[in-house]
Amino acid sequence: MPGPFDGIRIIDLTAMVSGPLATMTLADQGADVIKVEAPNGGDHARHVATRRGGFSAAFLNNNRNKRSIIIDLKTSDGLEVFKRLVRDADVVIQNFRPGVAERIGIGEPGMRKLNPNLIYVSIAGFGFDGPYAKKPVFDPLIQAVSGLTTVQAGSDKERPKLVRTVLPDKLTGVQTAQAISAALFARERTGEGQHIQISMLDTVVAFLWSSDMGGHTFIGDETESERAQSFIDLVYETTDGYASIAVMQDKEWHALARALERPDFLEDERFKTATLRGGKYKDERMTLTQEAVRHFTTSELMARLEAEDVPCAPVLTRNQMRAHPQIAANGTLFESEHHTAGPLRQARQPARFSNSAGEHRFGAPVYGEHTREILLEAGWSSAEVTALEESGAVRNNAPGPREAAE
Repeated sequence: MPGPFDGIRIIDLTAMVSGPLATMTLADQGADVIKVEAPNGGDHARHVATRRGGFSAAFLNNNRNKRSIIIDLKTSDGLEVFKRLVRDADVVIQNFRPGVAERIGIGEPGMRKLNPNLIYVSIAGFGFDGPYAKKPVFDPLIQAVSGLTTVQAGSDKERPKLVRTVLPDKLTGVQTAQAISAALFARERTGEGQHIQISMLDTVVAFLWSSDMGGHTFIGDETESERAQSFIDLVYETTDGYASIAVMQDKEWHALARALERPDFLEDERFKTATLRGGKYKDERMTLTQEAVRHFTTSELMARLEAEDVPCAPVLTRNQMRAHPQIAANGTLFESEHHTAGPLRQARQPARFSNSAGEHRFGAPVYGEHTREILLEAGWSSAEVTALEESGAVRNNAPGPREAAE
């Protein structure tokens, strides 16, 4: 069954994570994504660690269901090839530093002249104007400037901490996919394309505002310095691992006391209300909970808590997560055979569509694997494609059977 974006063509100039994740989301949902790569090795994510069959896991996990074409945009012929592809596209997306796309001749105004109904997407790190706009960008820098590192530390007085995943990159990918979807929907109504600009910095600040910026919401009453309510995580040690227990309401606190056979929890004046338990005496509550659960195994603790409907879950390693029965019940992971990297395990798109499910059509492309295919499909003759290859404007790297690992 074709996905909801079946028939939509996206020209993808992005690299690394944010842009590729956005376009893979749409590719998984049916879009034809043509990944345009430069003749210098292409997307840098191809060359990072954790590799097999000439592929990195990072590239495989952000570029499935795409086709790859190598175009040298620094040549006049290559630029003309790109422009011809743009004329039949629905979306063009790039994450060059601000000003670079315009300098090489593929900026939004020029592409719109070729295709007035185009959705043109620009992803930036810090933004498109201002003192940081043209700085080189990596995920930790956005975590630093957005305030995320101090949120992770818990207090402005503590040493800032990075989130141990590329959260800004991934969030920007998700937000970009949603923005493209919205722009395509708007075009269905109005017939007009538009330019989407999205920055990693704006994405993370908006993400933080929904739950972490309460002290900066009321103008005139801003918090001068953030203090942590607690430096104890909602993770508790058991005899054989860890568990998370989240108790908010009175009924849950009573349920926890019953599950642990600790009536004294309910008699302690410090914990009589949710305000006291979650505020002034939060650390004391969590310390008491830890002492009460420490002598159980994780499975024993889960059985007790679940019997009383206490919100709880085991803390899983990545190995344990992929073997967990809930992951199996959800069908979260799927396996496929990649034509050069071999058997793969990956996560499906989280959203399920009842009438337009989409599908895993093929794995991430070999660098330049589809150059000739795409150009022939777009109307070039075989002789014309050969001439473009000989001039260096494009390059074709269609692979044979399973290539040896590098």
